[in-house]
Amino acid sequence: MSFSGAKRKTYISQTVLPTCLSTLAITAVLNARKSGRAHKSDWCGNWSPEVARNLILRYSKEKDHLLDCMIGGGTTAIEAKILNRHITCIDVNDEALERTKKSLEFEVDNKAKQRIAKCDARDMSFIKDNEIDFVLTHPPYADIIKYSEGKIKEDLSGIHDIDAFVDEIEKVAKELFRVLKKGKYCAILMGDTRRNKMYQPLAFKVMQKFLDSGFVLKEDIIKRQFNCKATGFWVTKSKESNFLLIMHEHLFIFQKGV
Repeated sequence: MSFSGAKRKTYISQTVLPTCLSTLAITAVLNARKSGRAHKSDWCGNWSPEVARNLILRYSKEKDHLLDCMIGGGTTAIEAKILNRHITCIDVNDEALERTKKSLEFEVDNKAKQRIAKCDARDMSFIKDNEIDFVLTHPPYADIIKYSEGKIKEDLSGIHDIDAFVDEIEKVAKELFRVLKKGKYCAILMGDTRRNKMYQPLAFKVMQKFLDSGFVLKEDIIKRQFNCKATGFWVTKSKESNFLLIMHEHLFIFQKGV
């Protein structure tokens, strides 16, 4: 499977992006909600370009090979291209892959290459052992958002049972550990949820699966959530049933030991 570095019509440079997107966060609490010119925010549950940019700048260098194994709306691919990193983008959802391809139809003043493939993150056999310099991805939070509405068998967002979901995430973690180079980093953004009004620590269950797969935890960054489409609905429900809103996510930074 070859990389594609073909140039298209629109030209985008780092200089046209908001200054905040080039500023590295220095604390374990991250406020991220702004977009750059190349991004679209209509993919439900996508992460902020500022998150991807901070991660790429901090944990990789130019011409490194990155991997997003659940590419979704293509945010990571756009940032990698602008920042001169090669990237492999995979997903089980054809719509996500098509959106990612279209999102990359702009020119940059570098030779960054993008490889886009339909693939299940639990089996990335086309990627060699120790091939990747940095992994960053934003998995679904069980079935909070059902991306394929049950139409894609391999879609993890179709799994309602939390324990079953994290068992499948463990398979992803083991594959990411295999393809990542020793000493390199893996960033995972994960949130929690509620079931029957009770708090479910989904993020920490996922974290434990990554630790069980051989990773060590370098950072647990708390990311504040903004502009959630269902917030108004849940504000009303929280008052009726006396529970607190979940307004944060966990950005775990794992390392593969040397």
